[in-house]
Amino acid sequence: MVNSHLYTVLEGAHVSEKASLIADANRQFTFKVAKTATKTQIKRAVEEIFDVQVQSVRVLNVKGKRKGLMSRFPGRRSGWKKAYVGLKPGFDIDFASPE
Repeated sequence: MVNSHLYTVLEGAHVSEKASLIADANRQFTFKVAKTATKTQIKRAVEEIFDVQVQSVRVLNVKGKRKGLMSRFPGRRSGWKKAYVGLKPGFDIDFASPE
């Protein structure tokens, strides 16, 4: 059984054109993670949730975009944290399958 606190570390898969190209070429998958998550927590969460072995974890903070610059009330979207997770050879994550 997977611990429920691991689901608070991983907020979801980040699906984009760049993320799919990286996944196909290098077996690296992109996740949106909690701002306070560490590399060790991300590695443990991915290994236990998806039953794979993680080789590397790289994280980066994505800055929020400025919006409404020409309007009366300019604002800013909140920033978030992204993790690139590399898997060991022989392992793969398939987001399309239900199991």
